[in-house]
Amino acid sequence: MNEPHVCQKSPLVEEMEPGTYWWCSCGYSTTQPFCNGMHKDKGFKPVKVVITEKKRVAWCMCKHTASPPFCDGSHAKLG
Repeated sequence: MNEPHVCQKSPLVEEMEPGTYWWCSCGYSTTQPFCNGMHKDKGFKPVKVVITEKKRVAWCMCKHTASPPFCDGSHAKLG
C-alpha cells in the first residue's frame, strides 16, 4: 500500500456540528480534512465519521494516526 501524503504536521482542530463526515485518509484531497475523491487509484478509502453532538475535534492531518481520523500525536514522529 502507498504511503499517505502528509498535509501538515499538526492536527486541524475544529468545532464540529452533528453529522456524517468522510475523513480523507490519502492526504491528497483539496478539501482537507475531508474526502473529495482524490484517493481513487491510490489504494486508500475515506473514513466515515458520525458526530452525534457538537464537539471540538482534532483531525489528523499527517494521515499517519493509529486512531483514524483523530490525531494521536503521530505527526511528532515524522521526519
